Amino acid sequence: MTNPTAPTPPKVAIIGGGPAGLGTAIALGQAGLAYTLYEAKPAISEIGNGISVQRNTWRMLEALGASRNLTRDKLFRAPSGHDLEHRNGHTGALVATNDADPLAPPHQQHARVHRAHLQQALLRQVDASRIRTAHKLVSVSTLPSGRLRLAFANGFEDEVDLLVGADGIRSVRRPSPPPLTPPQVVRAHAFPDHKIAYAGATSYRTLVPATSAALVNGLPDASTFWHGTDRKWVYSCPLGPHLEITTSIKEADDGQRGSWGRRSSVAAFRAAFAEMCQPVQELLRLATFVEQYDYFAGPRLESVVQPGIALVGDASHPLSGAFGAGAGFALEDAWTLGQSVRWASAKGLPLDTALALFDAVRSPHYADLYAVLDGYRAADADVAAARLPPAGEIKAVVERNWSDRTRWMLVYEVDAVFAREIARHEAEVRKGAGEGGTVSQRNGNGHGLTGAAVVESERQLNGDDLDSRTRPGHDLPDALHAVRVA
Repeated sequence: MTNPTAPTPPKVAIIGGGPAGLGTAIALGQAGLAYTLYEAKPAISEIGNGISVQRNTWRMLEALGASRNLTRDKLFRAPSGHDLEHRNGHTGALVATNDADPLAPPHQQHARVHRAHLQQALLRQVDASRIRTAHKLVSVSTLPSGRLRLAFANGFEDEVDLLVGADGIRSVRRPSPPPLTPPQVVRAHAFPDHKIAYAGATSYRTLVPATSAALVNGLPDASTFWHGTDRKWVYSCPLGPHLEITTSIKEADDGQRGSWGRRSSVAAFRAAFAEMCQPVQELLRLATFVEQYDYFAGPRLESVVQPGIALVGDASHPLSGAFGAGAGFALEDAWTLGQSVRWASAKGLPLDTALALFDAVRSPHYADLYAVLDGYRAADADVAAARLPPAGEIKAVVERNWSDRTRWMLVYEVDAVFAREIARHEAEVRKGAGEGGTVSQRNGNGHGLTGAAVVESERQLNGDDLDSRTRPGHDLPDALHAVRVA
């Protein structure tokens, strides 16, 4: 029997058809919500190279029903069992390895997959009738009723109760050539004072034929970082019929940063890494095209929600690929939002309660991730101050920034954190009722959950409340702590 006092199911719009948007569509569909997913491009598609699928990502793909769409032939796992090899890019010598997760079952071990395969695996789980392509969002406005009006470049308008921003990291920037990627309109509306900027580094990426790469003497059959100095690196990894090459290099802002995936000069690409060893040079000579991806980043958002708005994926945490695990973070966001809406609906609670629960689970996690970035910056400063020779600098950076102490984020179990937040909320409700009041009356926010309060309580939890799967790496088993130095 229908509960006549239950809130009317909200009308939902999801902006963006990447992994974050598709994952959210699946999760909200599982929660029984009707939604429309709007994508700016003429079709759901993905550009770029490979993407890492870690244990936390596999768990979310399984929960969303999409893992079965990623067959073994689409994945790369190194025969050696190492997740990563770290090599001195100048000499080719092995510096260290990151070994496979000893606690993960075989089907949840780290793998590399082309971004398009991951996107298609998710897309197959989405109701195609709910997708609207060629709908570029240009503005959001809040109506007196509290609903949100969406205006699209093609003249279409919509009014919704819940707007999910899954449209990426880049925000509205100067309208100068070259053409910029679609702006992050949802975050700009929800947090107009939040600014992101070019982070001072760029990634150049390409794919080369695997058959040609196999002829390169000294090229490992592995996911390999070739480290240079001053945080310059080249990453190589087999990827089906191709071998992917992804790089990172510091570059000054020339006033034209912002386009995502535009073609760049192959000759300049090769010249930028001319000091690298022979196997790397031979790989770069195989490149016939290069795409440029400028890194953008911004300060942490204290909250990832506003009334009627939730940010997921890169839109909620402008980290610009700092951990190489953005897909996993995005799918954790998506799953948590779906579960939060499902829980609130089952309790007959309003949408703002669901959003508060979502925020309570995800914002503390991003606080922990930004703390890791602070540690990286401190380590970089220490290494720079030491004025080490190139080999010493490379070894120090690998040991300090690529230690398995940060693996906690890759084995993180968001479902355990979600369950704990539900238990905490229900305990507060019981406590409030026993004191003659309600949680919402005491907190004055109508739902009794606040992200800021949960961030503080997260810091006060003792070791019995969280295990190695839900908190930073100081609680990881010893087997996961150390990078293996060659």
